[in-house]
Amino acid sequence: MTSDSPRPRDDDGDAAKQTRILLVTGLLGAGKTTALRALEDLGWEPVDNFPVRLLPRLVSTAPGPGHDRNSAESHPLAIGFDSRTRGFDPQRVIAEVDALARRVDIALSTLFLDCGSEELERRYNETRRRHPLAGDRPVAAGIAAERELMAPLRRWADVVVNTTSFSTNDLGRTIRELFAPSAPQGMTITVSSFGFARGMPPLADLVFDMRFLDNPHWVDELRPLTGRDAPVASHIAADPAWQESFGRIRDLVLSLVPLYEAQGKSYLHIAFGCTGGKHRSVFSAESMAHELRKTGHNPGVLHRNLDIGASDLVEGGSRAG
Repeated sequence: MTSDSPRPRDDDGDAAKQTRILLVTGLLGAGKTTALRALEDLGWEPVDNFPVRLLPRLVSTAPGPGHDRNSAESHPLAIGFDSRTRGFDPQRVIAEVDALARRVDIALSTLFLDCGSEELERRYNETRRRHPLAGDRPVAAGIAAERELMAPLRRWADVVVNTTSFSTNDLGRTIRELFAPSAPQGMTITVSSFGFARGMPPLADLVFDMRFLDNPHWVDELRPLTGRDAPVASHIAADPAWQESFGRIRDLVLSLVPLYEAQGKSYLHIAFGCTGGKHRSVFSAESMAHELRKTGHNPGVLHRNLDIGASDLVEGGSRAG
């Protein structure tokens, strides 16, 4: 998940009167249709394959700030679009949506559904569907072209969900946790792990580099495991640097969360990094999520690089990492 700046609010409670709009996009085959169905079940009004250039016109016809929140017209809008949408241009989408997001009568956010290329290829082969951008080339070529096309939107989105290892039920549960209109109105917290070798998360709010910890990659029996596995967790926790350093990180995060909430921030993304995103960062993210739950928060947990088959090669690229 990524994070946005807080929307303007005033003391008269105008934020409660905003029209809530969620843009749902991502890679073809990553689960947009499933996400929209889940949102519909939650009371959102879904509109799929909507030309984003017409979004200002749609918003202008939505109920104004003074409308009855209990009326049939008060449902929040979930608008789906992807690379097949007519006139699709990522940079133009970003510019138009940025302009709308400045309006105080709109609470607008964007969900981007991502998925590993190998898993997308498997899904296409399983359904025997052709990738719209592949033409007469292999499916993998179409997926690569689309990933490049959609990269600006992925970097810019408020929330990124990787569905590589998700079942339909997993995605539905994640959507319910993130976007239930009836859920308590508070800040959504996501704790993630990543590998520096594949780049930092572009819009994380807090980033912690855990590469100072002893690397389980160099222990043969731990190398194929992840930070979710008990032997790896025990190895990292036994590092003399772990307890004090993580304790300070935990105390810092727990002190900052209420301050972010007081500023009206909608999303908070806390990211932990190591070289390959498989061991130290994963254990750290899971540990932080546990600490947040102990204080009454319900963070989502995302592990960006666990779905990458070449993690071992990345992790092993530099012993210093």
